[in-house]
Amino acid sequence: MPAPEKSPLIIGHRGASAVAPENTLAAFARALADGADGIELDVRLSRDAVPVVMHDPSLRHTGRSKGRVSQLTSARLGEIDVGSWFNRSHPQLAHIQHATQTVPTLDEVFSLLNNQTNRDLITYVELKTVRRKTSNAKLAAAVVEVIKRRAFEKRVVVISFNLSVVALAKELAPAIRTGALFGPRQRATSSARRIVMKTLACGADEILLHHLVAKPGLLSLARQAKLTPVVWTVDNPRWLIRARGNGIHALMTNNPARMLARR
Repeated sequence: MPAPEKSPLIIGHRGASAVAPENTLAAFARALADGADGIELDVRLSRDAVPVVMHDPSLRHTGRSKGRVSQLTSARLGEIDVGSWFNRSHPQLAHIQHATQTVPTLDEVFSLLNNQTNRDLITYVELKTVRRKTSNAKLAAAVVEVIKRRAFEKRVVVISFNLSVVALAKELAPAIRTGALFGPRQRATSSARRIVMKTLACGADEILLHHLVAKPGLLSLARQAKLTPVVWTVDNPRWLIRARGNGIHALMTNNPARMLARR
């Protein structure tokens, strides 16, 4: 559990994505510079089976391109501008460094973290899955390989909405913490008790709830089941009080600096 002065932990959602282009090294570096206790990122497989950091399956949003992540090599993705859009959309936050951002590999993010003096920083690695089970298995295996090679087993939490992939990650590397993601869509079709049972069934250590479904009853059931509750994505500092009152371990936020200023 975090120390009282660091409760709850503040995790930069896709980095400090309120003030820098999401899922880029610039956003992660900004979150850490602002004092975040860790970062959250999204991972997909490139054409050459390298785990790369990108939320969407295509580059339409951040890369202003029609290309799909799975169709491009990690080298090519490392050349595509995914930061200039932020400067155009948020001129008041524009920075020359943003225009130099490309799609990073998971390994590059771990390298950034290794350069930090704080070794307690946590990285939540969300596996973005597809319909093909074989592709999802390759993604889990590739991510676990990078984690092991970097000796990050105690510094990450592997998470996903796809609970079979969460189970596979735990099977591949029991020492790695895992987490099950639930949003409004999943809550609409499952009771609170069912959500907790699903989390336990996939062997997850943490339960990650969208703020709209993170109700006291569900949080209480999660704690009773010895699950670690995390809530995403919140930018309102009032959540700090809710977190302490409901035993929430961490809050994922787009603006770590704002939340930390109130913690």
